[in-house]
Amino acid sequence: MKILLVLFALLLPYKVFATPVLSVNQVAPGIFVHWGIQEFSDTKNHGAIANIGFIVGQRCVAVIDSGGSPEQGRALKNAVENATTKPVCYVINTHVHPDHIYGNSAFKNTGVKFVGHEKLARAMSVRGDYYIEKAPQLLGIAITAKDIIPPDIAVSSELDLDLGGRTLKLTAHPAAHTDNDLSVYDPQTDTLWLSDLLFVEHLPSIDGSLKGWLAELDKLEAKSFKMVIPGHGSLVSDWPKSMLPQKEYLSTLLIEVRAAIKKGVFLEDAVATVGLSFKDRWRLFDEFHRKNVTKVYAELEWED
Repeated sequence: MKILLVLFALLLPYKVFATPVLSVNQVAPGIFVHWGIQEFSDTKNHGAIANIGFIVGQRCVAVIDSGGSPEQGRALKNAVENATTKPVCYVINTHVHPDHIYGNSAFKNTGVKFVGHEKLARAMSVRGDYYIEKAPQLLGIAITAKDIIPPDIAVSSELDLDLGGRTLKLTAHPAAHTDNDLSVYDPQTDTLWLSDLLFVEHLPSIDGSLKGWLAELDKLEAKSFKMVIPGHGSLVSDWPKSMLPQKEYLSTLLIEVRAAIKKGVFLEDAVATVGLSFKDRWRLFDEFHRKNVTKVYAELEWED
């Protein structure tokens, strides 16, 4: 009995998690990032592909994107508890895509507020049934409506979130990667969490507006940041240099698709010919490029 009591006492200082603790790196004081893998979401990785993480203030913690599954969300929650005794007060969803929101339910607790773009709730509502239906087939996971949690706080332009001695500045962007993109800036460390407004190595994926995305990049390019955290790919410490390959790809799509439409090239032919010079310069080109061309063609077909 005494031996058992001693063993129990030795275990007391340590946190025991049934769910694994998600690996995170502290890239700046109080900023923790889990770096997603550069893969297409599937039944093997269960959609756990995005860069997600959290920022710690003196009073509480803001989670930035919750992950690609409820299980990853729970692992992220464990990572927060492993890193700090401060409670989570905000979960910020940067946009509607599954790899960024499916872990939300892990943080559904009294006192936790969910934050997103003013158009996020509508996007979740429109896509929710499809997401729930397709998750087992596409990702090998089950989700319910309880996992897709809309924002309690909607950001229409800009919003400051006080974590205690640390104020995060949130910006709701016009249609770009999606129509509900939100970025998070931490003045304390001069770090911009840009999420999927920036892709590094991973081919950019267009689900909003190509012209809008390029316009937002023009605005951001004129600013300086010590660090930028993309939604996919590695940490950026040479802004805007590491953004330029993305801008070049998107600009080329604009030029080549616009030219194809002017020449009367049909969509199926444009998809087979536009932007192929980038094939060996980006990961996941085959998985996303054809869809990008299709999306851009639809956007530009009826422009003035």
